[in-house]
Amino acid sequence: MKRIKMGCTTLSIPAMALGIMRMNQKSVPEAQVAIQAAYDAGINFIDSADIYGGGKSEEIFGQAFSQMQIKREEMFIQSKTGIVPGKRYDFSKEHILHSVDEILERMQLDYLDSLVLHRPDALMDPEEVAEAFDQLQAAGKVRFFGVSNFDTAQFKLLQSCLSQRLMFNQLQFSLKHTGMIDFGMHMNMVDKPSVDRDSQFLDYACLHKVTVQAWSPFQYGMFEGTFIDNDGFPKLNQELQKLADKYEVGKNAIAAAWILRHPANIQMLVGSMNPQHIRDSAKGAKIRLTRQEWYDLYLDAGNYLP
Repeated sequence: MKRIKMGCTTLSIPAMALGIMRMNQKSVPEAQVAIQAAYDAGINFIDSADIYGGGKSEEIFGQAFSQMQIKREEMFIQSKTGIVPGKRYDFSKEHILHSVDEILERMQLDYLDSLVLHRPDALMDPEEVAEAFDQLQAAGKVRFFGVSNFDTAQFKLLQSCLSQRLMFNQLQFSLKHTGMIDFGMHMNMVDKPSVDRDSQFLDYACLHKVTVQAWSPFQYGMFEGTFIDNDGFPKLNQELQKLADKYEVGKNAIAAAWILRHPANIQMLVGSMNPQHIRDSAKGAKIRLTRQEWYDLYLDAGNYLP
């Protein structure tokens, strides 16, 4: 498994993480098979969130992992908080501290390697968040911190009040969700792709050594479904298959390789609980697409160059 530097540190993390959003749909033995498949492929990074499966995903993970032979210190375990489903986003100190205690209990852990704030809270008080982070770190409950779906200004605002460096920003990025790179190639144009919807965060991340974590790497829209083997995307799947045959892997590996080819050292989140899909996706970390192959996939995904 390809390894990358975590944020501004010298710590090494895998270029892929296993997202456990769908683990609530699995039995404990099935969850163990998925975790083991990821671990055997070099993916020793787990990404979760307190809302996944209403907390059930973390419960299943906790039960499964506690019975496995993998040592805790061999895994990097991350969870997210801040969404109260259907009610509000909540970055209050009280909510953050309470959520972490519940996460640790569900996952049967003494600490999280990383805590990520899930979606921007309009009522965020950066100084209150800083108090929560300081307390969690001092208590040994969280080692590192990050955010998810933050634009550059939101990221900089929060960072200005923290004593810790934010290591991550989790953002949607895939062959069918390319906004973070479209506008740069359409600079000075007036077409739709020229609109910057992400406040140039990818460039900011490169400049300031923030690890971007790409979620929904095989999805189109927002959880509308996968583009892999989808009849609605024939040109893209034809190109994916062509390259899969060349590199002797599956289509998932090629779609993953496309993300990891970007020089920002992106970490990709694999959300599948299918051991075969996990293993195939992991093979993408060993593939370095040529520039033309990368652009061919970009164009066949429905994009165009000015």
